[in-house]
Parts: sequence; structure tokens; C-alpha cells
Amino acid sequence: QLGNGLDDAKHYADALCVREADLAMMRRLGASEEDMLVVQGNIANSYHMLGRLEEALQMRRDVYSGRLKLNGEENERTLRAANNLAASLKDGSRFDEAKSLLRKTIPVAQRILGESDQITRTMRKCVAEALYKDDDATLDDLREAVTTLEDTDRIAQRVLGGAHPFTEGVVRSLRIARAALRARET
Repeated sequence: QLGNGLDDAKHYADALCVREADLAMMRRLGASEEDMLVVQGNIANSYHMLGRLEEALQMRRDVYSGRLKLNGEENERTLRAANNLAASLKDGSRFDEAKSLLRKTIPVAQRILGESDQITRTMRKCVAEALYKDDDATLDDLREAVTTLEDTDRIAQRVLGGAHPFTEGVVRSLRIARAALRARET
């Protein structure tokens, strides 16, 4: 709780210290794998907020791997871990890895959680951004990004409304993807 409160107050370095101490204590006391994965996910978030992106990426890889082993691929927590890992990959310009992971996990999220679920929507936005932000994007990649964002926008508008921050983020991404597509088509 202390780590979360410090994080909410934007004291990311202090939150990281608390979370690392929490994980060390859990390991000494033999806490459950579930509890340790939760803390590791929080540590990854702290690393990310501190700009320690490589450490965040490695921790998110560990959490996703742990979730697969503990919960299997058709589990909401595993899908959330996959989403977090994909976002870190995308933010680190590792677009091919992000696309590969998301193309594998989005169909699972759609089947298990549904099209309207927050994780599914976020995964779809992430894969579209990985497509259009990639300098090696093909015309087909850009078209796929636009189509994916248009679909995600329709879902977000219906579920959240146009003024929701997620919907606004999808609209911004869609605008960028369309501009990239227009530029490539000409």
C-alpha cells in the first residue's frame, strides 16, 4: 500500500525502494508466486516511470513468463502482463516483437475477455501504434493500423464515450496513422 501511495503521489524513486524491499522480504518469507508477480509488475511500473526502460522491459518479460507458467495463456492476469510487455516493447521501438506478441495474444483476449474489454482495446491500440510507428512499415501495415484504430475507436466510443481519455488517445493515434498512410500513398 505504501508503494502504491508513493506512486500515486509521483514519488517514483521512493515507491521503487518500498517495492524492492517488499519483494526481497517476500522471497525471504517464501511468499506465493502470485504475490511476487504482483510486486514485480509494480516494480516494472516504477522502473518505467523513472525512465529505466530496459529494466522495466526485463521485469515485464519476467512477469509475463511467470504468468504463463502460473496461470496459462487464457487468463486475464496473463493477458494484462502480455499487454504491459507489448507496451514496453513498442515504447522501446521493438516493433516486431510487440507485433508478434500482440498478434498471438489479441485473439485470446477477444475470445476470453471480449471485444469491449479494456485489455483487448488497449492491445489493439498498441498493435496499431507498433504498425504505424515502425520506420519499416509497409503500405499494408499502415492500412492495417488505420483499420484497427477505426474499429477500436468505434468500440471505445460505444463503451466509454468520446470524452474518455482512452477514446481521445485512440482518436489521436488514428489521426497520426491516417496521415502516415496518406503520406505513403502519395
